[in-house]
Order: sequence, then structure tokens, then C-alpha cells
Amino acid sequence: MGFFSFLKDAGQKLFGSKEAEAAAAQAAADQSNADAQAKLESANRQAGDAIETYIRNQGLEVTGLMAQFDAAKSEVSIFGVAADQETKEKILLCCGNVGGVAHVNDRMEVEEAAEESDESTYYEVVSGDTLSKISKANYADANK
Repeated sequence: MGFFSFLKDAGQKLFGSKEAEAAAAQAAADQSNADAQAKLESANRQAGDAIETYIRNQGLEVTGLMAQFDAAKSEVSIFGVAADQETKEKILLCCGNVGGVAHVNDRMEVEEAAEESDESTYYEVVSGDTLSKISKANYADANK
């Protein structure tokens, strides 16, 4: 499980992220307004449904898929059981590739555990990095 950050304004436009943000701002400004709260819940639910549909349309095998969007945090929490580690990572990337999503909260499990050598590693690109420098650091060969 983990928490991944993405560019909020990049990616697929699956739902009205600006409308969801406006609903979140209105609900936060007037927490006693039941109408604003209901509008926010509806926007979050529609966004979660759109993300689930997007993942299914990618042909990724997952059991018990559930996406919960929080417009106030620009965050999606993703639940389910992926067939393997590769599928899980693709699902997480699908979630991050949605406009309006800045963070993905990984709550997924993997049905078939990956061998230790298959385990993914992540690298945060910083200013001055080149592909050959990253490749040399991770694979001991600048051409890989």
C-alpha cells in the first residue's frame, strides 16, 4: 500500500474536476449547508464511477474494484484485488492519469504475489537527471 502523487491537471478528462472542486469549496465554506454537502457527495460518487469505468475499459483484471474520489483533496482511493503486481501498477497509473487527480491512495491487494526479483522500484526524477544517468544507476548500463 502506498500514496502516489501525480500532476493534477494532466491526464484523461473523465469528469468535471473543476465542478467537483467547486462543490468541495462550497461544502467546506458552509458545512451546515446540506444541499452543498449532497452536491459534493454526488460529484465524488460520479468521479469514482468514471474512474472505475476507465479502469475496466483498459481491460485490466481486478476483483472488487472500488474507486472513492475526494474532490477536497484531489485524491482517489482505490480498492480491489489485482491478478498480479503488473496489473495493480497499471491500475494505479490509470488512476493517476485522470485529470483532477493529484494523489492515489493504494488500498489494493495482489492475488498472485510477485517474486522478489519482479518487485517494482520507483525513482523520483529530479532536475539534471537524464535517461542514461537513471539507467546507469538502476541497471549499471546507460543504454538499457
